Amino acid sequence: MSIRTIYLAGGCFWGLQKFLDQFDGVVETEVGYANGPDRAPSYQEVCADSGHAETVRVAYDEDRLALETLLDYYFLVIDPLSVNRQGGDRGIQYRTGVFYTDEEQLPVIRAVFAREREKAGAELAVLAEPLQNFFSAEEYHQKYLDKNPGGYCHIPRSFFSLGKA
Repeated sequence: MSIRTIYLAGGCFWGLQKFLDQFDGVVETEVGYANGPDRAPSYQEVCADSGHAETVRVAYDEDRLALETLLDYYFLVIDPLSVNRQGGDRGIQYRTGVFYTDEEQLPVIRAVFAREREKAGAELAVLAEPLQNFFSAEEYHQKYLDKNPGGYCHIPRSFFSLGKA
């Protein structure tokens, strides 16, 4: 097993976590707040424009799931041209981004972004930058849509069973 980690901001973290959890090779996910000021915020502070992005920490087994494939899944459920907005959610905490801690991931990230930029025919609004910080979200946010199946999500529910096909 070769466990690697990537941090994905894709709008509301509830749906992104549920979406990513379905794929073989995703070992663990955790929702939290990334790349804002260097102190742990509360959810209320994040909603009041603390500067953090709702983000999912994804630990994945590189032997079973390539980073390229994981990023392809990510781009499947975001609007890569939207600034600080995904679905009905608006604000800086809903910005999109791929935050990395390992420079070795950068060539794959750049290649996927180039392909997505070409597909979109425009510059992407998705950040690709080093992780500055990550603070775990409150426990009630972890696996939120598993605990609250009727909860809001901008990702169509049919996308939550793609990995089971």
